[in-house]
Amino acid sequence: MLNISSIIKEAKKVVKGKDDVLLWVLLAVLADGNVLMEDIPGVGKTTVALTFTKILGLEYGRVQFNPDVLPSDITGYSIYQKDSGQMRFVPGAIFCNLFLADELNRATSRTQSALLEAMEEKQVTVDGTSRPLPAPFFVIATQNPTGSAGTSLLPESQIDRFMVRLSMGYPKKEDELEMVKTRQTSNPLDTVVQLVEKTELSQARKEVANVFVHDDIMEYIVDLVAETRNKPEIALGASPRATLALCAISKALAYVNKRDYVRVSDVAQAYPKTIAHRLRMSDSFRGKDADEMIRQILESVRKPRV
Repeated sequence: MLNISSIIKEAKKVVKGKDDVLLWVLLAVLADGNVLMEDIPGVGKTTVALTFTKILGLEYGRVQFNPDVLPSDITGYSIYQKDSGQMRFVPGAIFCNLFLADELNRATSRTQSALLEAMEEKQVTVDGTSRPLPAPFFVIATQNPTGSAGTSLLPESQIDRFMVRLSMGYPKKEDELEMVKTRQTSNPLDTVVQLVEKTELSQARKEVANVFVHDDIMEYIVDLVAETRNKPEIALGASPRATLALCAISKALAYVNKRDYVRVSDVAQAYPKTIAHRLRMSDSFRGKDADEMIRQILESVRKPRV
């Protein structure tokens, strides 16, 4: 079993005052999910991704998205070799373990869509040939708030492929002061050491997948997600993919709490970060946001006694 506290402690060398964000990124990794980090530029979203790359010993790929980035920059392309008379495949940036899609919503919709197959099926298809991505593989994407200069809305099909959505927020004064002090003579990222081998991470993910979920709790998960489709305030409810994601992240929460079974509290804790970003509110209910609806649903859906 992974030493979760040691991993978070190592990450805190670089990321100050954001323990909750660090935990949720690690939970998504253990649950084989992708992470969407939505916030203003400069609050440390990229730094979080780099930190976990080093701690988990992962191969890292990064693309700074903008309107000029092409789908082939992500997936790769085939080029004709004159000497052999054959086509040679040149892998794109996505052939790695952790792919950082930085400011994803600054890219065109066509380029954003280049990630869809990779995020869901762990492979890319170029010129009719499907190629598997290295294992493990997951995406951490950052996006600027909607309405920021040069942004383009992510399609619902892509939003739905992110297991959780997180927000860094501004640091507290004491955390920001400590950050300034630790970067006077060096970059604390250089001091981060690898704590986990790829084989250990793969084994931990198998252990998470084997965490027991009682039938009553499975029904509770389904009811929570189904309720998002029954509210007039919600124009677009959560999909069955969201149901699977909620179950998976609940298992990861049980794992980090050193349990081999899921509790109702795990599901309730995972629900907001797993579901809220998938909902689209009705135009006639602009006064309510997704977070408010999430709270109402958690209060109204009957909890099983397990």
